[in-house]
Amino acid sequence: MVKRGLLIVAALLLVVAVACQAQTPTPTPVPTKAAEKEATPTPTVAPTETPTPTPKPVEATPTPEAKKERIKIRWFIGLGTGTNPEQQDVQEKVVKAFNESQDEIELVLEVVANDVAYDTLRTEIAGGNPPDIIGPVGIRGTNEFPEIWLPLNDYLKDYDLSDYEATALDAWTRDGNLIGLPIGVYPSFIYYNKDLFDEAGLPYPPHKFGEPYADGDPWTIDKLTEIALKLTVDANGNDATSPDFDPENIVQFGFHFQWTDPRGWATLFGAGNFYKEENGKYVAYVPEHWKEAFRWYYEAMWKKYFAPNGPYIQSDLLAAGNPFNSGNVALAQTHLWYTCCLGDVENWDLAVVPAYNGKYTAKLHTDMIGVYKGTKYPEAAVKALWYLAHNEDLLTVWGAMPPIKSLQEAFFKRLEEKYPGRDWQVAIESLKYIDIPSHEAWMPNFSKADDRVKQFQSEMENTPDLDVDQALEQLVQDLQAIFDEVQK
Repeated sequence: MVKRGLLIVAALLLVVAVACQAQTPTPTPVPTKAAEKEATPTPTVAPTETPTPTPKPVEATPTPEAKKERIKIRWFIGLGTGTNPEQQDVQEKVVKAFNESQDEIELVLEVVANDVAYDTLRTEIAGGNPPDIIGPVGIRGTNEFPEIWLPLNDYLKDYDLSDYEATALDAWTRDGNLIGLPIGVYPSFIYYNKDLFDEAGLPYPPHKFGEPYADGDPWTIDKLTEIALKLTVDANGNDATSPDFDPENIVQFGFHFQWTDPRGWATLFGAGNFYKEENGKYVAYVPEHWKEAFRWYYEAMWKKYFAPNGPYIQSDLLAAGNPFNSGNVALAQTHLWYTCCLGDVENWDLAVVPAYNGKYTAKLHTDMIGVYKGTKYPEAAVKALWYLAHNEDLLTVWGAMPPIKSLQEAFFKRLEEKYPGRDWQVAIESLKYIDIPSHEAWMPNFSKADDRVKQFQSEMENTPDLDVDQALEQLVQDLQAIFDEVQK
């Protein structure tokens, strides 16, 4: 009995010990293989569970998205206006404002001095590192790069072009494709010196297209010639219609083509060019109405004397190359940008160009900004282009008449403050009669052809006994040889 009781007590103590051990777990040693064989399973008492508070769900913190990388669009300036320090300050501010206005595009400005800009652009294109936007640049400047422009028609389908002067868009259309957005237009017209008209007792020329001269005669090339002869005066006070007129001592001229070349002269008689395409070949020629223009102007310089020839143009009498501003020229055709250079003659106004064979042609200078055809991001480039082309600060600092009609009133208000009382409507109306093709249009082998045309100009201005028709024949022969160097 005693032995059995002791066994019961021992068993109870064992149970208690096991229970206590389960409530305070201790690390379990890894048994040896021998121990694994000898071990006897021991019943385990489950530990008492202590309630644990359920944690509140933690709201997930959104992972910040990586900042969207902007499309980089480079804007190249240097082929035309835009390189002056005061212009660069404005251009930089406009670029900064554009970049802050949206987060899709980073516009990067690249300004290159004009004397190296053409070579720099060629190098960048050849090296596979071209800019995306190029300009401002005029028609003559684009002739150095005729094939690099992105046709914009498809990219501008969702943009409203109705506020543009239609002819300004026409001036930048090639084979039906708009190659740039015009950012400035400089129409041409007749500047006339009112004091010289008053001294001669002559009425002023017309300010409206289709309006006759004051005597009722149509305002034509012939009428301009008649008036210019009366406004050409020698040192003795004789005008060029007098038999006593002395062509060796002229002190006042009736008419001058101010700061242009032979294609600019001839365009008063109608638009044209020195080449045409026949059977896929470039053919040099002179349009018939241009032949008439060259004969007329040579006669004006050397036989009728109402236009200054080369020696007179460079003389002190005519301000050493700025004839109208000398105050000694009554009528001059040139562009709106000439308001830059009228510091000495004060009493002037604007008149419309005369008609030739019933048609008016007022040659146009215009600047644009375009997109490089190889840009990787044409939509982004066009978006930036549109912003730049409509920025009033840029248009103001570039000094151009806006091709955007809604911006013209402010432009002419600034001009009126500088030159009050002028008839600026003449400039606006002249945009309806622009030259297409432009007198600055491309020619094959352009730089070399253009140099030959300037040689012809020198012959016209400086040769007193020139046979104009023979000189034109030689010009055609030389231009044909120049064109043949790049013939297709």
